[in-house]
Amino acid sequence: MNEFFMKVSKDKYFIVAAFLAAFAFFALAYPYHLMRREQLTLFIYDLPHIIRTYGGPGCFSGFLGDFAEQFFCFRAAGPLVVSLLLTAIGVLSYKICRSFAGRKLSFIIALLVYAWSFLRETETIFVTRYTIAFAGYLLCIYAALSFRKPVIRFCALPLFLLLGVGLFGSPYHKDYGKLIGKPDFEYEKLIGMDVETARENWDKVLDISKSNLLYNEACYLHNLAAAMKGQLGDRLLSHPQNGADGLFLMVNEVTPFSNGAAGEVWYHLGNMTLADQSAMVSMQFSPKHTGARYIRRLAMINLISGEYAAAEKYLKMLSKSLIYHKWACGMMPGYQDAETSAYLESRRADLVRNDIVSSSNDYRQLLRGLLDANPGNRMAKEYLLCYDLLTCDIESFMEDYTPGEDNSNLYQEAALVWLNIKYGNSPEADVNPESYGIKEETVRRLMSFYRYPEKYKNTYWYYYTYAFDE
Repeated sequence: MNEFFMKVSKDKYFIVAAFLAAFAFFALAYPYHLMRREQLTLFIYDLPHIIRTYGGPGCFSGFLGDFAEQFFCFRAAGPLVVSLLLTAIGVLSYKICRSFAGRKLSFIIALLVYAWSFLRETETIFVTRYTIAFAGYLLCIYAALSFRKPVIRFCALPLFLLLGVGLFGSPYHKDYGKLIGKPDFEYEKLIGMDVETARENWDKVLDISKSNLLYNEACYLHNLAAAMKGQLGDRLLSHPQNGADGLFLMVNEVTPFSNGAAGEVWYHLGNMTLADQSAMVSMQFSPKHTGARYIRRLAMINLISGEYAAAEKYLKMLSKSLIYHKWACGMMPGYQDAETSAYLESRRADLVRNDIVSSSNDYRQLLRGLLDANPGNRMAKEYLLCYDLLTCDIESFMEDYTPGEDNSNLYQEAALVWLNIKYGNSPEADVNPESYGIKEETVRRLMSFYRYPEKYKNTYWYYYTYAFDE
């Protein structure tokens, strides 16, 4: 009897350990992969929509997966749900194996199945419904094997699995994760920056980006967060830059992630045409062709642009969700409070009112158009200056540069480069650097740079000298 209770206690310890291991990993080391799932789907509390969306094979796993993912915006919710599912998979695998194997072998097999499911959850693009589907099939097998008579087991197993096909569908999809997953912690940081960008937590974005930025998209999001804090010039060269690619991403890129992030800069700069294009294409890439993040962005774009009928269409969708209901109702035209109305009005000042024929990657012309529409658009001015610098177009930079207004050390360093190119050591040149907004300290640092360039890797002089060296 005592031996029996000791075995039961050990089983409980293993179950608790499996749950805590998964929860700790996804809550502390890998939270953003799960939080991003909520942004890429939208669960709507509307019976006709539910019937239309979740009909056919896999109806139950799809419904339950989307229902659970709506709560993944809360940091602990995703790890809690995934940890319970993984623990259930481990327990069911063990119970099934005990029907034909000993305790040790059953434990090893269950551990391997648990680890496989665990790794699948770390994939860059993965949907919770497939973990639910796999757990559902295990439950069907366990239920069939629970019958004592072999004949009933034999008959029940195919029937239960057939039922599982209807309820759970396929436990795997080639577009949502590999058959065997592997955690990518660098990509987790990138997803974290993207999630916090969508939430406009700019300090958090900059905090995550303190480590090396291995992805160009990470550099892009870092630059955007710095610009939103009014620090783009000061922070631009705190990380290596891949030319101007760290300022803009192409809309309609092949990779869904890049395209989804591409519209963020244009939305905050005030070009709602490109922001709308990015959000629409990104929504098509989302698992259900919705995506709470992109529907919310489309609603804001249309509110700022004055397209109220289109805005109401998106807001009505969001109002039928649990998480965004209150926000959507408060953004409805005619129901906005004074603060919301003032914010929308301030954003309209940045809109380009005149039609401009330009390519979506003719960044300089697009930025000039924004400044022509609103000369006070400081963010557009910062992006224009930094674009000139990262493309090493010093002449264009000096056309855009306003001494005394653009005070970053980076701009002073660039202006000093222009002076040296234009005048060099010409004795006829009587140039006062201060008239170009260049402080005496900047001139002294340039003299030191000539002697010890390696000490000035975060300066424009170093970038301009070595940026395009092979």
